Amino acid sequence: MLIKAATSRRTPMMRESKSQKKERTEQIIKLLKRAHPDAHCALNHSNAFELLIATILSAQCTDERVNIVTADLFRKYRKPEDYLKVPETELQQDIRTTGFFRNKTKSIQGACKMLVQEFNGEVPQTMEELLKLPGVARKTGNVVLGVAYGIAAGIVVDTHVTRLSNRLGLTKQKDAVKIEDDLIKLVPKKDWIIFSHLLIFHGRRVCKARRPLCEECAVEKLCPSSILKTGKIPK
Repeated sequence: MLIKAATSRRTPMMRESKSQKKERTEQIIKLLKRAHPDAHCALNHSNAFELLIATILSAQCTDERVNIVTADLFRKYRKPEDYLKVPETELQQDIRTTGFFRNKTKSIQGACKMLVQEFNGEVPQTMEELLKLPGVARKTGNVVLGVAYGIAAGIVVDTHVTRLSNRLGLTKQKDAVKIEDDLIKLVPKKDWIIFSHLLIFHGRRVCKARRPLCEECAVEKLCPSSILKTGKIPK
């Protein structure tokens, strides 16, 4: 009996069709927009180049820490050439508190060198070109294209998006590229850019890693993880 009861709690979303899952995803987006109307990119920047640098620094680091570091960094270095004029050791010290500062220094200086040599010092506006830059993967590319240029080339997948998209039953994948592929099939293209911001804000405020606040969640009735946790089947 206990096994049957547990199974019945899974059925509303475990058995949904692709069209039903897509409809549920759109409902989730609608509710999250209401819950987090202020959702936006939390990395401080004034142009695409600063956003590129900030996003590289954000790997394995909080946005808050990155913003503290870039407050001084962006006054000292204003264009790609500036990052190439200083020794590695100096730049390493400038970004040390973001972690992995040696690798990030190599990525930043490598990206700046390519920007100068191949892109006339400008941050490119296509994913194909961005992925040529050292230290840039799809996450960084999507952040720059979406936030700086308003180009929906894909969906940003970070730790929050990974956690929430799995909890919400939108994917079962753990690899960022595979998660993005699943989300692209569910999220309307007009929402590709805002979607990650919504999940990130929701993940920080409500759907926290260790103790999700399900009782405060705007999408609780649409979340299979909450149903399994509480035993409440949505009507």
